[in-house]
Amino acid sequence: MKTTGALVKLVAFAVVTVLATALLATTISNASFTAAKEYSAVFSDVTGVLEGDDVRIAGVRVGEVQDVEVHDKTKAKVTFTVAEQRRLPESTQVAIRWRNLIGQRYLALSEGAGSNATLAEGGTIPISQTAPALDLDLLFNGFKPLFQALDGKQVNKLAGEIVQTLQGEAGSINSLLSHTASLTNHLADRDKLIGDLIDNLNAVLTNLHKHNNQLNGLLIQLQRFISGLSGDRNAILGSLSSINTLTAKTGGLVKDIRPSVREDVKQLGKVSKTLDANQKTLDKTLEELPIRADRLGRTGSYGSWFNFFLCDFDGKVVLPGGKSMTPTFHSDEARCAE
Repeated sequence: MKTTGALVKLVAFAVVTVLATALLATTISNASFTAAKEYSAVFSDVTGVLEGDDVRIAGVRVGEVQDVEVHDKTKAKVTFTVAEQRRLPESTQVAIRWRNLIGQRYLALSEGAGSNATLAEGGTIPISQTAPALDLDLLFNGFKPLFQALDGKQVNKLAGEIVQTLQGEAGSINSLLSHTASLTNHLADRDKLIGDLIDNLNAVLTNLHKHNNQLNGLLIQLQRFISGLSGDRNAILGSLSSINTLTAKTGGLVKDIRPSVREDVKQLGKVSKTLDANQKTLDKTLEELPIRADRLGRTGSYGSWFNFFLCDFDGKVVLPGGKSMTPTFHSDEARCAE
């Protein structure tokens, strides 16, 4: 009798242990033994979605992901199951949500606007009714300047609350606001810097306000100028062709006279040197030129001829053979006394 009782107790203990272990394994693996229907959904991006991920309606698990594959070369198709007793309308919306910050995802099903007819088993939800997961990299890059003002722990807490709030999880908005307040406190520590920035910006705006009339006038004149250019654009475009033709002809002309111009410039250099060497004589000639011009004018006023009286003459005549003569002449008349 004692042996029989002990055996019964052992068997009962083994059965309870096996059932508890099976229940624990089922709970951990999220296994379901109910009948399910299979559906598909097309997404633009399913990064992070894996076989076995949850399918939820209003946060309640109703199925799991069966397969993920490439669809139509640039899209992705996710096959999932939903409990048989759950009815999906044709307007069902499917969104990929973040399950946690380590990258796990799940499919969130919700009823959208449109047909209320039941989606047939094996049906495919089009990409127009699906939404990929939130791009946290893009989100956090936008917060990067603010995160630099926080330490690592504060960033992690704030990031977690942001993800939970945006994904409709159970995160507390009050907690999010408290971490935001922590961020604003750090910004408040830089109050002087921000104040100086605002003061400088105010000074700039005040200066602009003082010159409001001039600025308005400038903008109006600029608008008229642009309008004028727009009105004359045909003439301007036409003149460009003429300018191009003129440039080509001028280039040809300069090309033809370039040797002559080069020689003239060369000779002009020699003339300049000669004038510089005889600067005193040139200055004296320029000083006496008005007087001589006046006398020539008086002499020529008597008719179309000039009457000159020779007072002095000198020169140098080079004869053949290299010999030279220097004839001179001087008149003693009174008029030559000057």
